[in-house]
Amino acid sequence: MKKILVYFSAGCLGGLANSLAVWAFGANGITHQFGVAIAPTLTPAWLYPRIVWGGIWGFVFLLPFLNSKLILKGAIISIFPTLVQLFVVFPLKAHKGYLGLDLGMYTPVFVVIFNLVWGIVAAFAIKFSK
Repeated sequence: MKKILVYFSAGCLGGLANSLAVWAFGANGITHQFGVAIAPTLTPAWLYPRIVWGGIWGFVFLLPFLNSKLILKGAIISIFPTLVQLFVVFPLKAHKGYLGLDLGMYTPVFVVIFNLVWGIVAAFAIKFSK
């Protein structure tokens, strides 16, 4: 039970870090400089579901591989939410095209970077909880 709570909490922390990165890149015009229309407003309604989904994705850390290399594991696991974002959320839920290309050509690159932030922060949280 403790492991499940740690992984969910770590995923939530990763979700917070991911969300703050997405917001900061948008607020500072970094995504806009690359022609990507991702610049959310930092509100509880935007932030809350992202933190919860980060926690849910934290359960993927239960997969039994690379347990001694948690940071690498976090980087690899970040591929899962990236694929869901690019091939399910953007095209089917947000109607922004496959890979989110309606938001800009470099959208997939930013999604990879932001989800890498999630994976690495969650991995560090798990590592330091032990």
